[in-house]
Amino acid sequence: MNLSVNVVTTGRTARLQVRGDLVYETVDAMVDAADRLLGQQPTPADLHLDLAALEFCDSAGLSGLLLVHRRSHQAGARLHLDNRPRFLDRILDVTGTFEHLVAASDAGTAGSDRRGRNAPGETRVR
Repeated sequence: MNLSVNVVTTGRTARLQVRGDLVYETVDAMVDAADRLLGQQPTPADLHLDLAALEFCDSAGLSGLLLVHRRSHQAGARLHLDNRPRFLDRILDVTGTFEHLVAASDAGTAGSDRRGRNAPGETRVR
């Protein structure tokens, strides 16, 4: 199991590029990187987790995403889960966390990634 987290900041926007497996053994690296960014002054207005290179996520990884969401909210930053792989959207759907983690940040964002959205009359669970 491996995970790498690359940090890119531009103005009041921070991006964490997450690559590899987000699991029990590795989730602390992502949470710690997010905590460091959220602890900066000024706090980023937006924290983007770029998940294009995410390969796997277990329950501990999901817990880490929820923790980063809570800490972002407490710091006054908007969390965005960008470039989500389909398997992650499925996990979020099945666990009932999609609306909590994704829909709120997508609602006011033009051009956001809506890969997990349904066509009319379609259910998310597949």
